[in-house]
Amino acid sequence: MIRSFASTPIDPQQLEHVLDLARRAPSAGNTQAVEFLVLDTSAAVEAYWNLTLPPSRRAGFRWTSLLDAPVLVVVLTRPDAYVERYAEADKARPGLGEATSEWGVPYWWVDAGAVVQNLLLLVTDAALGACLFGLFDNEAAVLEHFGVPHGYRCVATIAVGHPLDGATGADQDGRSASRPRPPITDLVHRGRW
Repeated sequence: MIRSFASTPIDPQQLEHVLDLARRAPSAGNTQAVEFLVLDTSAAVEAYWNLTLPPSRRAGFRWTSLLDAPVLVVVLTRPDAYVERYAEADKARPGLGEATSEWGVPYWWVDAGAVVQNLLLLVTDAALGACLFGLFDNEAAVLEHFGVPHGYRCVATIAVGHPLDGATGADQDGRSASRPRPPITDLVHRGRW
């Protein structure tokens, strides 16, 4: 993740290619209910930041050049698409085709996470930079402002752009970066727990 972007535009065809590949992640029942709201004009990007980080809060914001990213990709999913898919004859399963509350594991989040990971890896492979962040309290405002139809949920936003000269993720560690990763031996359980 980087938090310092140059305002240089991204080639629209390059972005389209990355998005096309990113969406090809695994999908429960091949539901494919992850979509992208691409904000790639200065007016749309500014509107997003005005909703989620209003000017009154920007004065104390640590990563001001994050706001220079020329593209914001809001990753969305529609949970009811999974209910609809699992009500179809080839996937009919008791409960799953009736309500999202019947799903022990909400695969709309699992599938969206796979798409997000693909997108982050593809952006990096394209020699661009990315920063993933949540919408938290601003989800409803973003959905409404950008005309997203009812029933969609925001998974995350990914800022995409050219890294500012010399910017690396290590240069811009956030507060959470000091948390150590547990050793792999604590996470891998072979044969049984």
